[in-house]
Amino acid sequence: MAQLPDGEPVPDDGALPESALTDVGGRGFGVYLHVPFCASRCGYCDFNTYTASELGGADTDGYVEAVLAELALAAKVMPAPPRVDTVFVGGGTPTLLRPDQLGRMLAAIDDTWGLAADAEVTTEANPESVHPASLRELRAAGFTRISLGMQSAAPGVLRILDRKHTAGRAPAAAVEARAAGFEHVNLDLIYGTPGESEQDFADSLAAVVGAGVDHVSAYALIVEDGTRLATRIRRGELAAPDDDVAADRYLAAESALGGAGLSWYEVSNWAADEASRCRHNLLYWRGGDWWGLGPGAHSHVGGVRWWNVKHPSRYAARLAEGLSPGLGREVLTAEQRHTEEVLLQLRLVEGLPLARLDAAGRDAAARALADGLLTEAGYADGRAALTLRGRLLADAVVHSLLAW
Repeated sequence: MAQLPDGEPVPDDGALPESALTDVGGRGFGVYLHVPFCASRCGYCDFNTYTASELGGADTDGYVEAVLAELALAAKVMPAPPRVDTVFVGGGTPTLLRPDQLGRMLAAIDDTWGLAADAEVTTEANPESVHPASLRELRAAGFTRISLGMQSAAPGVLRILDRKHTAGRAPAAAVEARAAGFEHVNLDLIYGTPGESEQDFADSLAAVVGAGVDHVSAYALIVEDGTRLATRIRRGELAAPDDDVAADRYLAAESALGGAGLSWYEVSNWAADEASRCRHNLLYWRGGDWWGLGPGAHSHVGGVRWWNVKHPSRYAARLAEGLSPGLGREVLTAEQRHTEEVLLQLRLVEGLPLARLDAAGRDAAARALADGLLTEAGYADGRAALTLRGRLLADAVVHSLLAW
C-alpha cells in the first residue's frame, strides 16, 4: 500500500491552527468517509483496504462506532461549516456494510454539521456487492449518487485485474440503481490493462453507453509498486502498459462517450450535463475544504492537510482513548497551494485563469497555445483550457506552466 507522507505530528486533540478556521467552507465543504473493507484484493490496487482474513474478521459495527467517535472529535475541533455540500463514501467496498450502517453514519454527519438541502451523497460500490433491495435501502437512507467499479466488460481483462464480478454485472447494477431512484449513476473504467485489445475497450465503452448512465470515469491503468500486478509485470508474466496504447484508448473514450452525449469536464471524467458532474470531486479540484473520516483518510481545511493512521485497529484504539486518529499533517505554503491550484484546475474543462500564473507561466501558456495544447477561445477569455491534444499531454502542460 502507498506510504503516507511524514508531515508534522497532529495534536492529540486534533486542534487546527486558528488561521485554518477563518473561512471554513468558503469554497465549499465536503465529508469523505473511508470504508477499508474488501471481500478480496484486486491485483492492481494499493488503496488502504483489508480483507476480513487480514483483519482476523471485519468488525463493521466497531468500525461504525469508531467513525462516530471521530465525528464527535471533529465537531469539537471545527465549528459547523455553512453547510455540508457533499458526502462521498469510498473504499474499499463501502457496500460491504449494511445500508443501515451507512445510513447511520450519514445521519450523524447531518446531525453534526448539517447537510445542505441539495447535498450530493455518493457511495462507491462493487457491482457484485449490491442488489435491487439494497440499492433501494441506500436510496432511502439518503444516498443520491452511486459509483460502480466496472473497469472492463472483457472477462479476460477482469481476470488480469483480479475483479470478481462477471462482465455484465456492472451495467446491470447501473440499471438497477436507476430503478431504485438514484439521481446519478457513474461507471468506472480502467484502460490499458496488459492483454486488453482495442475491441475489448470498444466493447466496454458500448456497455457503458448501453447502461444509460449519466457519468463515466475512465482512467489509464497505473502499476503501483508492491501490488500483485507489479510483481507479475516485473517477472515478465505480463507486459507493462504502453503509453501510446493508453493515448489511443483515451481518444476512443472521447469519441464514444462524446457521441453518446457525455461531455468531458475533467480530463478523466465525462457527464451528461452540468448537474451530473461529481460535485464532491469538483470540490477537491477547486480547492475546497473537506474532512476525511476513517482509517487512512485525508482531510484539508483552510490550507492544513492531514491524514489518519492507516490500520483500522489502530484507528479505533486511538479514538477509544479520546485521541485524534491523525498521524501527520502539513500546513501548505503559498507556493504549494499555487502548485496544486495549477495542477488541479488545469484538468477542468474551464481551465485555469491566466492571471493566476506568473510571467514565466504566462509565457509558457502562450507557447502551449501555439503548440495546439490550449484552446484559442479559452485563451482569448483569459483562461488556460486544454484542447484534446492538451488533455493527452496534461502533465507536460502543467510542468511548463509551473516552470518545473
